[in-house]
Amino acid sequence: MALRLFNTLKREIEEIVVRDPDKRRVGMYCCGPTVYDYAHIGNYRTFVFADLVRRYLEFKGYAVNHVMNITDVEDKIIARVKSAGVTLRDYTAKYETAFLEDMATLRCVRPHHLPRATEHIPEIIELISRLLARGVAYQAPDGSVYFSIERYRGCGCRYGQLLNLDLDSLRPGERVSNDEYAKEAVADFALWKARVPEDGAVTWPSPWGEGRPGWHVECSAMSMKLLGPSFDLHLGGEDLIFPHHEDEIAQSEGADLQPAGEPFVRHWLHGAHLLVEGRKMSKSLGNYFTLRDLLAKGYAGREIRYLLLSAHYREAFNFTLENLIGARTALNRLDDCVTKLRELAGPVTASPDPTLIESIRTALDEDLNVSAAWAALFDWVRELNRQIAGQTLSAEPAAAAVAAWEAVDRIFAVGAPAGLEIPAEITALLEQRQAARKARDFPKADTLRDTLLAKGWAIEDTPKGPRLKPR
Repeated sequence: MALRLFNTLKREIEEIVVRDPDKRRVGMYCCGPTVYDYAHIGNYRTFVFADLVRRYLEFKGYAVNHVMNITDVEDKIIARVKSAGVTLRDYTAKYETAFLEDMATLRCVRPHHLPRATEHIPEIIELISRLLARGVAYQAPDGSVYFSIERYRGCGCRYGQLLNLDLDSLRPGERVSNDEYAKEAVADFALWKARVPEDGAVTWPSPWGEGRPGWHVECSAMSMKLLGPSFDLHLGGEDLIFPHHEDEIAQSEGADLQPAGEPFVRHWLHGAHLLVEGRKMSKSLGNYFTLRDLLAKGYAGREIRYLLLSAHYREAFNFTLENLIGARTALNRLDDCVTKLRELAGPVTASPDPTLIESIRTALDEDLNVSAAWAALFDWVRELNRQIAGQTLSAEPAAAAVAAWEAVDRIFAVGAPAGLEIPAEITALLEQRQAARKARDFPKADTLRDTLLAKGWAIEDTPKGPRLKPR
């Protein structure tokens, strides 16, 4: 079955058709972090969604070329660099490193390319020069360069491909000091910002004088360099549809680099907003969480990942601490089943049972229907637990079930590591509990059980002896 996804460009679910003549190679770009601070959990919903898309494409046999940019120059960064009294790279390196660590904690596959805006100034200048030469951009008296929506439309191009726009009301609330200088029209956006004193040392030479790139043009220059002037998938949060992604289309197609009849991007995918405790995230409301805040509260990266993947990517999702506890419970249930299957299988190996895999494939092929996929998975767990309890499951089907789960977990990446390492301190406490039980000192055994629980480990007493598992 073909993969079908909602294309924002077409406003409908459609089959993914890639440019590669062999239909195997996929170019995929995801707007990455702006590295002025630690990323928050809302940011990570988008990045985990992008990781799911990549993993599922690879599961289906595609060779994905995955690009995620690093925005390391913009207004907030410049203000913080000045306040901190350090170089631009020294400031952004800390948060870029933290972002990559967080992505690893969430088990996201590292993109093949992580281009920084500051390392692509020549490509940005080249793109702006082409837009000027084609007459769809202009230089203002202060040296800034703007993209002209009116001139772009005058060439027969459409501005407003991703959503219907009222051009008379575009950008009326933006502060002039941030992105707008001596523009011809309020809808126009900056490609190159002339240097101002507040920029300090964050500036580059250009044919139009010292300055720095606008935010939108960075993504166009880097994506087209690494994926070509026309590529398959562009992902991001729905908050980027306008103006960022709309402006990307305008400046990329305004440069007229695409082959005849090809758009800048074939398929645009956008993830919905994340609410936290039922409201928009705000530090003043106390519901603003970075990934590190949640880890400090004792939650694991895979639990957070599971929760972020529990709702459809186009549905607004309410992220709560209570739901994180529910994620832990669900994963423990899954872990218990897989552990029992491994014990039953022993040294036996088998090909994956296709039943689970086909159920997951059917669900995800239809616009990544994760709700149906998780339902199929836990129906599978329920049936296997029934067979295990009834002692009707032999080694070979148990091994086939383990292989099926391992195949599916290449998509979801939430499984517990096989052969989980148990700290020596925890093993010693378990042995003390067993000794207390053998001596019929049940109060001491209960106390040791509670101590293990407090340290994050639960005990399951089985016919083969006690089993430790993370809470």
